[in-house]
Amino acid sequence: MNFIIFDLEATCWRGRPPKGVTEIIEIGAVKVDRSGYVIDSFSKFVRPVVNPLLSGFCRQLTSIQQSDVDKAQKFSRVIDDFMIWAEIGEEDYILCSWGSDDSNLLRNDCKLHNVDFQWVEQYIDLKREYRNLKNLKYASGLKSTVKKEGFEFTGLHHRAISDAENLGKVFIKYLEEWDLFR
Repeated sequence: MNFIIFDLEATCWRGRPPKGVTEIIEIGAVKVDRSGYVIDSFSKFVRPVVNPLLSGFCRQLTSIQQSDVDKAQKFSRVIDDFMIWAEIGEEDYILCSWGSDDSNLLRNDCKLHNVDFQWVEQYIDLKREYRNLKNLKYASGLKSTVKKEGFEFTGLHHRAISDAENLGKVFIKYLEEWDLFR
């Protein structure tokens, strides 16, 4: 069993997205085995096609530059690479992210690019699980949760690989306590 702890960054604006579409621009993930070891990582930019120009707000929030996405592959190619890396279809896996936004965004981009998305159903919302585990009314954001759990937040917040690596720390800390096999 592999746990794919992932985070996505997406096109964003102040207010409603042009053409009503938000697209993934970065996928970051760590693969954690059943023993709690990080066995690999994945990090790639994705070229958006509906709204190919990043807003100033998006560049400032994520630190992702236009040149990063301009030289990236389109979603269908990057998601194929991700699925091969994650061994989807070859190994048992559970996708995990902080909040349901990432899984919804992943499904939406799969639909937008005519990519099968049934594999996304093997998913756990760690923010919800953390809230249940700690008996909290609301869970805080990822960065403050990482710090509250005694870890240093490393890398850049709102960069997919950094957020995935930091979430991995919290995930591994509570590996035996998550309710992952309902």
